[in-house]
Amino acid sequence: MGERAPRGPGRAHSGRIPLAALFVTALVVAQLTATKLVALSLPVSLPAAGDSIVFPAAAGAYALTFFASDCYAELYGRRAATWLVNVAFAMNAVVLALVGVAVWLPALDPAFAATFREVLLASTNIVLGSLAAYVVSQNWDVLAFHRLREYTGGAALWLRNLGSTATSQAIDTVIFILVAFVVAPAVLGVGTAYGTDTVISLVVGQYVVKLGVAVADTPVVYAVVRGLRRAGRAPAAPA
Repeated sequence: MGERAPRGPGRAHSGRIPLAALFVTALVVAQLTATKLVALSLPVSLPAAGDSIVFPAAAGAYALTFFASDCYAELYGRRAATWLVNVAFAMNAVVLALVGVAVWLPALDPAFAATFREVLLASTNIVLGSLAAYVVSQNWDVLAFHRLREYTGGAALWLRNLGSTATSQAIDTVIFILVAFVVAPAVLGVGTAYGTDTVISLVVGQYVVKLGVAVADTPVVYAVVRGLRRAGRAPAAPA
């Protein structure tokens, strides 16, 4: 029988692959589902939102990217997490380009082609809002996560997970809604412009969903971090 391969540096970083895959998958799904607005009734009334919240269908998927990046940052360090965020941004642009080519190619069924375009190709205002929000909020998330790590001396993972995600999600939500539904329609003439009340309602609704995901995923962050470290698929401390 052959000898078992030692746990070298390669194995200690093999947990990067599933976390990076989850991050990119959630990001792509969020990009493709951002045009649908969802309305959910609430058992209580929220300020500015009332008894229902309105948010893009992509909110849940996009919130999952922060879960993945926080796990990645905790396990592999700030430099690796920043690299993940910016490479994923480039891959998001590749996805948009490939979808654009698929839409542009001549179709056998013109009627289906119109539906295909409507479903897969997000309007320009949504794309601009998503890209602008992503660049700022994801890089802030990595920065805030490690500032909180330094402040707590590496303790209180729950604090840096919630603190970085809560602030970055607020930044992301405001930038996305303002660019997609205020700036782009007014300045570029693309997309639908919404009034102040609707914009505020969208901001509140989207943030409530994202913050709820952040609170719910905190125990999962602990489980993933501990699981990968015990399995030897992540270093004992980030670089």
